[in-house]
Amino acid sequence: MTVTPELRAKMDTYINEIILFNSAYNLTNTSDHDELWTRHIEDSLSAVDTIVKIAEELKAGGETEILIGDIGSGGGLPGIPLAACLPDYKFTLVERMSKRCAFLENAAAILGLSNVTVLNSEAERVPAESFHIATFRAFRPLDEKMTKTLLALTKTGGCLAAYKAKRENITTEMEAIKKIVPDYEVVELHVPGLEDSERNLVIVKKN
Repeated sequence: MTVTPELRAKMDTYINEIILFNSAYNLTNTSDHDELWTRHIEDSLSAVDTIVKIAEELKAGGETEILIGDIGSGGGLPGIPLAACLPDYKFTLVERMSKRCAFLENAAAILGLSNVTVLNSEAERVPAESFHIATFRAFRPLDEKMTKTLLALTKTGGCLAAYKAKRENITTEMEAIKKIVPDYEVVELHVPGLEDSERNLVIVKKN
């Protein structure tokens, strides 16, 4: 995807908010602007084309409103960059820490993201079948308990979309939960500035 000047401006504002509140809220592991842009914004946006493809398939199947959950949103990654890029989809940022939720609500307001709702909750307490797509960068690795939780909050016909790194590690991780997830797809992601770092999106469909 191409980052438009408007999206770039919004993400620069978002990065400035992260830098401003990072020490108090422990949002990300860096407060360096360029590193935040590459490792967090560009990385989050690298899955846009894949998520749009999944959403369009759901629409073709009769869904009219696509609901996307960012589970364990933390500082809003990948949810806020995705929501800024995809205004036609509704996003819920699920975060258990109330102070981070306050940051997320503030960031969404400053960026004018009317398609974003913040839910102060643990993943286990999210109502069943809330989302067509549940995405996340925070859970590493996926275990049986968390996988069951994530699949429960995903609608039948929807999917999980997990940002992951090395394919070798993905194979090991998914082998451990193959009783729950016998089939999955790995989509290679290309992150500008991180050409030497392997990035993938793991898609698990809920049938």
